[in-house]
Amino acid sequence: MFDFKDKIAVVTGGSGGIGLATAKLFLENGAKVVCADLKNPKINLENCRFVEVDVSNFSEIGKCVRNILETEKSIDFLINNAGISQDSPIWKMTEEQWDNVLNVNLKGTFNFIHHVSEHFREKKSGKIVNVSSINGLRGKFGLANYAASKAGLIGLTKTVAKELGKSNVNVNAVAPGLVETELTKNLPEKILENALSETLLGRLAKPEDIANAIIFLCSGFAKHITGEVIKVDGGQYV
Repeated sequence: MFDFKDKIAVVTGGSGGIGLATAKLFLENGAKVVCADLKNPKINLENCRFVEVDVSNFSEIGKCVRNILETEKSIDFLINNAGISQDSPIWKMTEEQWDNVLNVNLKGTFNFIHHVSEHFREKKSGKIVNVSSINGLRGKFGLANYAASKAGLIGLTKTVAKELGKSNVNVNAVAPGLVETELTKNLPEKILENALSETLLGRLAKPEDIANAIIFLCSGFAKHITGEVIKVDGGQYV
C-alpha cells in the first residue's frame, strides 16, 4: 500500500520543513519527486529534483506543470505545502502583508491544482493533499491573513474533492498545529510554551509527523477518503 515505485510526486515548498520531510518519505517509498519552491536548497537527493518557481504566479506554474509532464510523463501526487506567514493584528496589517500571504498560501494552491487537474481528469486518477492549519479552523490572534488563507484551503479542498471525485481523484487536507521547524525555532519562547501547553500529548509535532499523514492520504489505505481535513496537532485543538 505504501509502494510508490514509478509514481511521480510534486511537492510545493519542498526546500525544508514539512515539504522536505514529505519529499524524503516519498523517496523512501519508491517515488520520484519534483520539489517546487522559490529557492533551491542545493540538496542532492536521488530521484528528486528541485524547480525554482513562484507558486503565486499563475502562468509560471502552468509552464512548470507542462515541463514536469514533458519530462516525467505523468504526475500522480500533488502536495500543496508552500506557505508563508506575515503576522500582525488586523489594525496594523498592511495590504501588502495580506496580499503576500493569500497569494502564496491560497492562490498558489489554486494555481497548481488548476494546471494539474486536467491531467488527473484525463488519466482518471490522482491524489491531492493540501497543507492547511488548525488556525484555519479556529483563528488565531495576529494571524488574520494566515488563518484566512488556511481556512480558504479547507473550502478549496472540499470543493475540488466534489469536482474531481468522478475522475477518481482524492482531494484531502492536513491541518497541523505548531510544528518544530527552523522557522518556528525563532518564535518567542512564550508562543512556543503556549502551543505546548495546548497539546494533549505534551509535545510539538516534527515535520515527519505531518509527512506521515500526507503519505497515508496518498496511499492505498486512504483510497476511499476524500474531502477530509485531518488534524495532526497532538490534540492542540480539540
